[in-house]
Amino acid sequence: MAFAENWHVRSRGRECAATQRAFVDGETIVTALFPDPESSGYLRRDYGVEGWQSRQEVGEKVFSFWRTTYTAAQVHEPTAVEKLSAEEILQRLVEEDEDHTENTRYILAVMLERQKLLRETDSQRTPSGILRVYEHRKTGEVFIVKDPDIPLSEVEAVQNEVFILLENNGRMPAAPEEAQTEMPVSPETGGDVVRESADEP
Repeated sequence: MAFAENWHVRSRGRECAATQRAFVDGETIVTALFPDPESSGYLRRDYGVEGWQSRQEVGEKVFSFWRTTYTAAQVHEPTAVEKLSAEEILQRLVEEDEDHTENTRYILAVMLERQKLLRETDSQRTPSGILRVYEHRKTGEVFIVKDPDIPLSEVEAVQNEVFILLENNGRMPAAPEEAQTEMPVSPETGGDVVRESADEP
């Protein structure tokens, strides 16, 4: 994996991590990310405003925190044909955390931010580079994506890769097999491969 800090963090909780009080739709809450001592990722906790102010783990280091609005989860009926959305593709790529998708993840996050689906809540400079924290405006899902500082000359190629992913349900299509130039084995040659030759009549 390229950077262990790149993680898709679970959706927002339904109750305050400090008081266990259930959140109310439309309530202002505080979302906080803490370094996970058991891994190189991050733990998410959601608090009511009062719970955040009176939380017990005062001495615990906070990686990032911000205020957001709690939205009750909506139940959606499954569609007949599953078509992955851009945020679902981003979620898959972040969870897989492959080296070669780092630029694509960032372009997807920026695209979703421009579409008002994600909002950047914070950015943190780490030894591995700048990490940008994005929150899904509706579901509260958090994506931590490294800013790869893509050179201008490479932006178009990465954008094209994103478009291909969107058209192919999040996967790059397999490259077509090269045309074979060899002819079938000839029984008269004892198994030798017969090749076409332009010099033969």
